Amino acid sequence: MELPALDDVLDRMHVVALPMRVRFRGITTREVALIEGPAGWGEFGAFPEYDSPEASAWLGAAIEAAYTELPAARRTRIPVNATVPAVAAADVPEVLARFPGARTAKVKVAEPGQTLEDDVARVEAVRAQIPTVRVDANGGWTVEQAIRALTALTRDGALEYAEQPCATVEELAQVRRQLPDVPIAADESIRRASDPLRVARARAADVAVLKVAPLGGVAALLDIAERIGMPVVISSALDSAVGIGIGLRAAAALPALEHACGLATGGFFVENVTDTPAPEDGYLTVALFAPDPARLAALAAPADRRDWWRRRVADCYPLLNR
Repeated sequence: MELPALDDVLDRMHVVALPMRVRFRGITTREVALIEGPAGWGEFGAFPEYDSPEASAWLGAAIEAAYTELPAARRTRIPVNATVPAVAAADVPEVLARFPGARTAKVKVAEPGQTLEDDVARVEAVRAQIPTVRVDANGGWTVEQAIRALTALTRDGALEYAEQPCATVEELAQVRRQLPDVPIAADESIRRASDPLRVARARAADVAVLKVAPLGGVAALLDIAERIGMPVVISSALDSAVGIGIGLRAAAALPALEHACGLATGGFFVENVTDTPAPEDGYLTVALFAPDPARLAALAAPADRRDWWRRRVADCYPLLNR
């Protein structure tokens, strides 16, 4: 893809601040830069702690969506999972109510400041309503902690998989060998790796969790999905409605889709840039979403934050296509 001029990207950019219902990844307000391009809308939302080399992939994904046509869809709806943050077990029913018809739930575990007992209680509360459960530790355990935790979490029922129980590929492989009955999914070991296929060569995972923005766009994601040699789950990177629509198109373009995708995360926002349909019977209809102009204005980030995002785009832009 031939890059548009930096000034053109900046001129087409809208920075919004989306308030969240619950803290997620330590975030209570999600800022993203939306780019209105000739082909549609793109979203640049690399988390603030990411440096420019890592964030540049997210910018590339936003430019791809805004300036090029996305691949054709092979399906019209996508199965989606419920996502349960590290809330108290008593709050689980309220969270699950945002995911009508979901047959699968992803439960966050290994939250700093919480205990394994908190995780077990949360998973049990989810299992009382949704039988198919996957957990996501975001690399928060050592191998020893992962073995102990996953043994406890499977005492009363199997897990569909454990996502990123440990931080490194080597640790994932150890957990997979020691707990052969617990499938392992890789997320950060793919999207934050210089070699996203290393996890497959190391036989460290059974499932690949792929996210459009961190991997550099839909085309790059589909290329990895083709070469990684394991089932793929498409997930949101805490995207606005714009990013969710792009994720749905990526999932719709996959040749095969064996698992529910983590794209039903719009309910975590108090307000979004446009209305997105709630899941119906555990599925989302494939569609792209354009922001509502009134909401773009109402949700505009403060001037200092808009300037910060413009500087960030300018820093990341020279790193594209390297």
